[in-house]
Amino acid sequence: MIDKMRIYQREFVNKTTESYKRYLHKEINYQNKLIGIIGARGVGKTTFLLQYLKDSPLAFQEKLYVSADMPGVDSLLDLALAFHRQGGRLLIIDEIHKYNHFEQELKNIYDLLDLQVMFSGSSALKLDHARGDLSRRARMYTMRGLSFREFIEIRRGIELPVIGLEEIFENHINLSYELLAKFDLYREWQEYIQYGYYPFYFENREDYHIKLMHTINTVIEIDIPSIFAMEYSNIALLKKLVTLICTSHPYKPNMKTLLEKMELKSDYNRLYRYMTFLHRADILTLVNARTRGDGIFAKPEKIYLNNTNLHYAYCDSVEKGTIREVFFRSMLGEHSLLVPDRGDFLIDEMYTVEIGGKNKTKKQIKKVENAYTVLDDIEVGGERKIPLWLFGFLY
Repeated sequence: MIDKMRIYQREFVNKTTESYKRYLHKEINYQNKLIGIIGARGVGKTTFLLQYLKDSPLAFQEKLYVSADMPGVDSLLDLALAFHRQGGRLLIIDEIHKYNHFEQELKNIYDLLDLQVMFSGSSALKLDHARGDLSRRARMYTMRGLSFREFIEIRRGIELPVIGLEEIFENHINLSYELLAKFDLYREWQEYIQYGYYPFYFENREDYHIKLMHTINTVIEIDIPSIFAMEYSNIALLKKLVTLICTSHPYKPNMKTLLEKMELKSDYNRLYRYMTFLHRADILTLVNARTRGDGIFAKPEKIYLNNTNLHYAYCDSVEKGTIREVFFRSMLGEHSLLVPDRGDFLIDEMYTVEIGGKNKTKKQIKKVENAYTVLDDIEVGGERKIPLWLFGFLY
């Protein structure tokens, strides 16, 4: 069994030529015995795992990469035991969400073997990894799509700094001048919002949106049903919901209209459940009002597709205001974002921002403490006026 896995491993490693290291490489504590990488399909988890495998100083006989859906992977525990008996020290398991009862198997491997395990899976695992004892054993990390900064680094072959949120608010004018000397903002920006979120864009630019739609369909048809109990007939409803969000104004989603168009009668709980599935799988983004809870049946204040590329791939037309907000939300994934009474977003219960074009005024947030306008179509901002693109350097 292990010999067959090594043959698969060699093929995967030989095909991995990507040398660019994502932001997550610098954030992980590699001393942990059990490490989980979760994220949307297509953001580069497999590449990350294979890079870690190649970079590890261990001899190749001491490290092994497997995908949970490979032929012959009937028991993760049996595989780990056999590998450990042969002197194995690092086991990497990709696509683990495709393996039933993986939580118990990982728990047993952790408790029984002196073996480091790194695994990856769908971001929908955010719901499941906390079950049982696994949450106390595994250190979980989330991999997001390319930031605007990373996209420029890959495209230009240059190195650019990660900038903290507080630094952006306090020093954005100087930061803008320093960064704009290194790249063509207009050209990079237009390309990024349409094509730059998923790393596979650099593999085949011509068919990018086609591959993106195929990737999302795979998530809906295979990944989500593998985690959440769902009849096959409901998969079509998930796809329909994604399409309807394209035509739904993001600021005040009309749940009654969505129910009617999906022919769900008055089953609001079912609609919220579907939205939550798609949110956990990083296809939709739900943002709640500051005054509402975050339960599965709480009506979201705003609903978007997860990132700007999805809007360009799925929607017949895109609204510029929506694209601005979607970009902003996708770059602040590690921060708390709520919808306040005034302004578009409240960040970490600290900063209120109003997002718009270069002519946007401060009228709506005039009397709000610690409030800023975040503007598209400008290169450099002013006192409480920050360029939108700069938030693409948060990771």
